[in-house]
Amino acid sequence: MTRPASPVGFTPALGHRSLTGLYDVAIAVMTRERVWRSALLAQLAPHDGETIVDVGCGTGTLATLIKAVAPGADMIGIDPDPEVLDRARAKALGREADVDFLQGFAGDVTDLIGRERADKVVSSLVFHQVPIDGKRAGLAAIHAALRTGGELHIADYGWQRTPSMRLLFRQVQALDGVENTRLNAAGGLPDLIAEAGFEGVEERAVITTATGSISLYRAEKPRDPQPDPGKVRLLDGSPAAAL
Repeated sequence: MTRPASPVGFTPALGHRSLTGLYDVAIAVMTRERVWRSALLAQLAPHDGETIVDVGCGTGTLATLIKAVAPGADMIGIDPDPEVLDRARAKALGREADVDFLQGFAGDVTDLIGRERADKVVSSLVFHQVPIDGKRAGLAAIHAALRTGGELHIADYGWQRTPSMRLLFRQVQALDGVENTRLNAAGGLPDLIAEAGFEGVEERAVITTATGSISLYRAEKPRDPQPDPGKVRLLDGSPAAAL
């Protein structure tokens, strides 16, 4: 069932492989990590017995936090970068967290874990780095990997609502590329989530940081096989950006 993904074609941590070793420190200092990770963890509400997949798990910080809250959960971390996976495995070992780390892209999730296996999928600071075709492929694979009624939770750079947030977000775009990040900054990610077949897509929180605003999104894989993809709710009640 498991097939290794090619490490070619992804954006490394902080945009450049030479900066990978600084990733944890940079995220902590520049993104108010404790604030959004705590909010994401509370929104995810992990429980023992659930199968939870962290897509784009990076160095394993979130995956190990989830295991600390729900040690009886079946925790899987997926990332295309073998170097950060080595760091994630070392971190999990040091924290005595039993996490299964697999190499692959978001679009490989179904191939790696199987269809309708996951109860919850979580992803943080990943989709803004991915080209739009990769965003669509990743969300489709996540949808297929989730059980009916399963939940998707994302923390990522979203709609940069103010001139100051748009200005700060240019730092991220300089590292991760303007083309890849443009859709997120325009507020288009919720529409892509709905387009992939999720329902109840909503923006739960907006957290301002020194690198732009990070949004927390939640959605569900519907029990109804034909959901209305047009209903997307942002935190302030405004419509999501049309694609």
